[in-house]
Amino acid sequence: MDKMNVDINNARILFVEDDPNLSMVLKDYLEMIGYKVDHGLDGEIGLSLFMKNKYDIVILDIMMPKKDGFTMADEIRQIDTKIPLVFLTAKNLKEDKLTGFRKGCDDYITKPFSTEELNLRIKAILRRCYNSSATDMPQIKIFEIGKFKFDSTNLTLEYGTKQERLTRKEAELLSLLCENKNELLPREVALETVWGENDYFIGRSMDVFIAKLRKHLKSDPNVRITNVHGIGFKLEIEEE
Repeated sequence: MDKMNVDINNARILFVEDDPNLSMVLKDYLEMIGYKVDHGLDGEIGLSLFMKNKYDIVILDIMMPKKDGFTMADEIRQIDTKIPLVFLTAKNLKEDKLTGFRKGCDDYITKPFSTEELNLRIKAILRRCYNSSATDMPQIKIFEIGKFKFDSTNLTLEYGTKQERLTRKEAELLSLLCENKNELLPREVALETVWGENDYFIGRSMDVFIAKLRKHLKSDPNVRITNVHGIGFKLEIEEE
């Protein structure tokens, strides 16, 4: 795993899932947004692909024919101890999650989930696992938010002649909202991306940061951050 040469927006993914319909939808989506994706319909095919090619991250279903995801993860870890692993599964049992993390997985996503959530989790994992580089950063540094101009690099928010400086966490959270404007940003994705973990008390802290961002953006009535109770947030921008 070359830490200095991974473009998280163009990473190469090994995706192993035996559901043909779900596989087609997710593979098409991930390729549409820039990833390079190889797909295996079962664990044996998946392991064969892993042996032949180099990948930046592996996404595995658990319940698969011929070779299940846990077994495949064990065999991958014998070859590469560092490559990020993500388990996809319909199971939601605590023991299955504990087993997954014992196998050395970096995340565990329970079906059903949105394609947007999967993308955000992939990016968060790649950022954690690989050193930052020029290709690690978003291509767009300045966001137009209604009448605001947000410079995510210099942590500034401009409205007319007025400029405010944001804290690092405020800027990271606002960047994430901007990247998903007018779409739902799940709470757990925001917590894991900005704070590195999904914890109740950190969640309460994030709510305070959301309130601060609403205060920063209140000058433009066409911009608002809405709360989808218990699920997440949405940066809504009305076009004039």
